[in-house]
Amino acid sequence: MFRGILISRDESVYQARLQQIDDAVLSAGDVTVAVEWSSLNYKDGLAITGKAPVVRRFPMIPGIDFAGAVIASTNPAWKMGDRVILNGWGVGETHCGGLAERARVKGEWLVALPGSFTTRQAMAIGTAGYTAMLCVLALEKHGIRPQDGEILVTGASGGVGSVAIALLAKLGYEVVASTGRPTEEAHLKALGAAAVIDRKELSAPGKPIGRERWAGVVDAVGSHTLANACATTRYRGAVAACGLAGGMDFPASVAPFILRGVTLYGIDSVMAPLAVRQEAWARLARDLEIVRLDAMTTEIGLSEAIDIGASLLEGKVRGRVVVDVSR
Repeated sequence: MFRGILISRDESVYQARLQQIDDAVLSAGDVTVAVEWSSLNYKDGLAITGKAPVVRRFPMIPGIDFAGAVIASTNPAWKMGDRVILNGWGVGETHCGGLAERARVKGEWLVALPGSFTTRQAMAIGTAGYTAMLCVLALEKHGIRPQDGEILVTGASGGVGSVAIALLAKLGYEVVASTGRPTEEAHLKALGAAAVIDRKELSAPGKPIGRERWAGVVDAVGSHTLANACATTRYRGAVAACGLAGGMDFPASVAPFILRGVTLYGIDSVMAPLAVRQEAWARLARDLEIVRLDAMTTEIGLSEAIDIGASLLEGKVRGRVVVDVSR
């Protein structure tokens, strides 16, 4: 038995509850991990509250990521005591996840913990931070350099946005942060944003194409925000889209793509190949300053995760939330 959050659904009653869980509930896998830290991401909030059909098998342990130590393995790539990270792969959705003291997964889903990070720091980054790094890599590989102009980061107060700002600023880019929380301006500038704008400038229906401004964009919002970001991206610029906090729709036109050669990159963190994951985590170890990570991180215990998951969806949570599963 081990302690964790378990989601059940019975006769249309959807419930997430902290309880003792039998090992038999764990999903199939060849590596068992003693989870030390997990985190709360937007998708975890959806799973915990049931506000979107994220969970597709019941009962389910939520948590799309975790970090910890291997305690059993029949996979030759991993041995007892190895420190590992997991992000995505349907964990917390179709495969029991990380908001518990134990997880059993496929060994090929795991990434070795970089030596410069503790398991807590890895989950302070979490899937949100790993996704932010994938966005930054996409802009870099497109050829966007710091001297090319401003980089817009939407949903800036959230996990993806916070880490993206810190990474881009460290790399020398001029970052403009878009947020619906004007009280966060000082915090966002401390993370490295050069300027902060109100999300209202981007969230309303806009023109098919607008004045060129952004050399690149990291978007975690979607809907009209993404459409307006594309419409105001400069000639041959790029937009990395990774989220849908503002909606799944994309009410845009082809104008930015065929008149300005703008590129829209879809960033998938869930099923990304191992080599991509390893590159992202290696770059996080190199480019993310721990002092900035600490400034955007709130620590909670497992017992608080259900309540905080709901607050996260309401936009009341700043940056990253790391979960100590032992308390």
